[in-house]
Amino acid sequence: MKHKTLIADILLIIVAFIWGATFVIVKNAIDILPPFSFNAIRFFIASVFLLLIMLIFYRKPLKELNGSTWIAGFFIGVFLFAGYAFQTFGLLYTTASKAGFITGLSVVLVPLFAVLFFKEYIRRQFVIGISFAMVGLFLLSVNSNWNIAYGDFLVFLCAIAYALHIITVGKYAPTHNVFSLALIQISVVSLLNFIAAFLFEDLGQTFQMQTLMAPDVYWALLITAIFATALAFLVQTSAQKFTTPTKTALIFSTEPVFAAVTAFWLAGEVLVMREWIGCALILFGMIVAELPSSSEKKARVLIKQQNEIESEL
Repeated sequence: MKHKTLIADILLIIVAFIWGATFVIVKNAIDILPPFSFNAIRFFIASVFLLLIMLIFYRKPLKELNGSTWIAGFFIGVFLFAGYAFQTFGLLYTTASKAGFITGLSVVLVPLFAVLFFKEYIRRQFVIGISFAMVGLFLLSVNSNWNIAYGDFLVFLCAIAYALHIITVGKYAPTHNVFSLALIQISVVSLLNFIAAFLFEDLGQTFQMQTLMAPDVYWALLITAIFATALAFLVQTSAQKFTTPTKTALIFSTEPVFAAVTAFWLAGEVLVMREWIGCALILFGMIVAELPSSSEKKARVLIKQQNEIESEL
């Protein structure tokens, strides 16, 4: 079991790295291909790839598609569409490294929304984590005139949308097949982006071979659609069978770090000291918000002891 847990953790770290690395890749691509068009094609490829995987290896979810699953997947897809739209447009006006850290705020926004919408009890760790993260967001996002940068504000809206997406998934996932929800939400994101691209972008220019075959575009579409969307979801779903949600959240909190490293390596992005302090506070807040309380640790120990006793009987 420990061996499987170690493999699961390594796979989740790889997923976090892929997600972090895609910030600079997407930023380069949308300089050529408009944001809605990019996301439309990306999620269309991902939905087709995921459908093929399900047809070949796992057909059961396709047989369980019903009205309630379609409705649940649609609402989940709307929030995911909003998240990617705000993030992609934000990348037009901010750096990939800053976008990575601000997007990561969704980790600490989730418990806040859980309190607001579901009246859940908020732990002290959440309050501390949110406080540090918000101070970090301010330091990271303000410019030399101490005004919030436009691109950073758009990415913050992305973090809110992602948090609402996580909340919605948490509501519907227990009563629906996870693979079915994934396929529907990815398809919904693609459809909504195609509609937005038709309304707001020049599709004639978008679908020119010169645009689509630009190296920054087709590599970005391939990496984000296959690896950062379809395969990342499948790996995450499988890996979480052998590790805890808390450890998963802590591993995923490294995503903005990978975003900053790859942005520096691939695009030469450099943050000033104030922005680095902001990044550190956001990362610290994300980690603190996911740490279990002492009572939760005691409960886990008692559950583990009880399971050991039952296994011996």
